[in-house]
Amino acid sequence: MLENFMAVNLNPPQAGQLPPVAGVELLVAEAGIKTPGRKDVLVVKLDKGNTVAGVFTRNRFCAAPVRLCQEHLAAGVQIRALVVNTGNANAGTGFDGRERALSVCRAVAERDQLQTEQVLPFSTGVILEPLPADKIISALPTLRQANWAEAAEAIMTTDTLAKAASRKLDIGGKPVTITGIAKGSGMIHPNMATMLGFVATDAAVTRPMLNQLVREVADQSFNSITVDGDTSTNDSFILISTGQSGALLIDSAEQPAYQLLKQALLDVAIELAQAIVRDGEGATKFITVEVNGGRSVAECKDVAYAIARSPLVKTAFFASDPNLGRLLAAIGYAGVADLDVDRLSLYLDDVLVACEGGRNSLYKEEQGQAVMNQSEITVRVELGRGAASARVWTCDFSYEYVRINADYRS
Repeated sequence: MLENFMAVNLNPPQAGQLPPVAGVELLVAEAGIKTPGRKDVLVVKLDKGNTVAGVFTRNRFCAAPVRLCQEHLAAGVQIRALVVNTGNANAGTGFDGRERALSVCRAVAERDQLQTEQVLPFSTGVILEPLPADKIISALPTLRQANWAEAAEAIMTTDTLAKAASRKLDIGGKPVTITGIAKGSGMIHPNMATMLGFVATDAAVTRPMLNQLVREVADQSFNSITVDGDTSTNDSFILISTGQSGALLIDSAEQPAYQLLKQALLDVAIELAQAIVRDGEGATKFITVEVNGGRSVAECKDVAYAIARSPLVKTAFFASDPNLGRLLAAIGYAGVADLDVDRLSLYLDDVLVACEGGRNSLYKEEQGQAVMNQSEITVRVELGRGAASARVWTCDFSYEYVRINADYRS
């Protein structure tokens, strides 16, 4: 059995591979919120003329900073700063939590001569603990310039590696940059995007189009991952457009530039989302679940998530055990009431393991075992009832997942 629990085929980001985005300034500090001497506060300063959009957790116990972000974005003012702290989620903290988050926003606003509503707060860490706002505010004078790799480190909690990605593209003859960071390792499951993620581009995008982009990108990336089936109270995905590339303004989804930018943003978001799964708490396997031939994307996602979040399936992957019964059972309880199992086919990578309602007569156990021994595995389900498809990413469950979460508050 594996004893070295590290992120699955994931390397730490290199600063040289993460170009700056014009109009974005990154600052970090050590506030000592949970662990002395580590970067735990990030401030993102934005130049005038930007647009910002976000999507957030649908957990009804959403944290105070999530509610404030939603309110500040809805106020219609131009966002000029983001402030992120780790070590404390400020969730389940009631009115006091809101006041503490507001005090941090006020302090950042006063520092840079902004309105309080122009600051978006984000928190991640332990739930039901009061936010040490005084520590965060006291750390603001010590903020120092940072690059994207350092910013990614500053938002980590149980992550073993920082997560960052970047792309460059050309829009109308103008070079455009996209760089983003994310954090997440446990309590990962939709809805919305199960983590904190911040992606910036110097492309120019109107607010209505940016609002559309952030939803579309989240649905195909951060809303397509699960580590443990638990949706966090603090999930936030923010998309920033500074407009400083000089490329033409994107104000319609019909523009070719919209699709170009969307694909590049999606590439960055998928890389970040997959990095979260690869760094899932205690993960030793990275698993892609593809479901094809459904009548709707929602139906395909239901089947994919039934497999991806099953503790029995995930522990079988950890043990490298090709336990086909667990996979078939998950498909069967996914909620597709009129599913014809005789038309269904199940594959491990390219090995057909089940068809026509049962085990493939040509399948041999050693074939499945060879696939399960790999660190990256694809489970493919062909439903045989339509043209829709969906894909989600997950990881296995190991002993280390239990240890990490048993010790989380210590």
